[in-house]
Amino acid sequence: MIEKIISGGQTGVDRAALDTAIKFNIDHGGWVPAGRKAEDGVIPSLYHLDEMDTEDYARRTEQNIREAQGTLIISRGHLKGGSLLTWELAHTLKKPCCHVDLNDMDEFGAAVMLQDFLRGWHIQVLNVAGPRASQDVGIYWSVKGILETLIFMEMMTQTPDGLPIEDTLLMERRAQSRCTTVEGAAKFMGKDLNLRTRCMLANLNQRAIGTVYFPLADTIKVKMGLDHGNTTLLAHCAKVAGVKRITPEDAAMVILKALKASLERDYVLRVVP
Repeated sequence: MIEKIISGGQTGVDRAALDTAIKFNIDHGGWVPAGRKAEDGVIPSLYHLDEMDTEDYARRTEQNIREAQGTLIISRGHLKGGSLLTWELAHTLKKPCCHVDLNDMDEFGAAVMLQDFLRGWHIQVLNVAGPRASQDVGIYWSVKGILETLIFMEMMTQTPDGLPIEDTLLMERRAQSRCTTVEGAAKFMGKDLNLRTRCMLANLNQRAIGTVYFPLADTIKVKMGLDHGNTTLLAHCAKVAGVKRITPEDAAMVILKALKASLERDYVLRVVP
């Protein structure tokens, strides 16, 4: 399982990798050019990245390859520019490197290929690289889909028993909650949980958040109306996450994290001296 994701902070592939790490409580990092420069301006402080003493992108690329156990490059078609440089540097430095060409496979196939790469080389610290957003407008969502599919495959056998999962069609027929804040949504989601589930969520390791996210995400989305026009709650989820816009899927994770944090106050098991 990936323990840390490294990337260079650029738009497109880099941001997708870092955003996925943040979403699933995976450690993230990487080196960026001096001034935290990217094509859209200054890289947001949301990303915990280190600055080089130079604005040279190539130096940043090399440092990220060195600090990872392996590098993943995702593109559509042949490598060029910075992506090609990443491939060449990885081989020069004799570091494992995997190139996923989305012209040759879909996102699920890419996730399977990546899983084989990680297991074959025993990689826990992964550097992720590829084109920026201006070179491929859809690459961000493709990379996010690949990485989330990988995490799902890694965690699907670890899902705890007894989670309060309801039939989605049945929930859609009910009146949805009109919670407008993350705190309110977390309270609403937690009120029907039994003691066992509350204790399980409260004591769950932060990095194992995906084991409950994947089975609960649809439940949260439907109950909170995230797919059905609850724009006020979506906006508050985005504010809490520190981003301008947020998808219903990512908003569900924000609510789940808030639910876990609220339960930790009362249900974390402690050793009594």
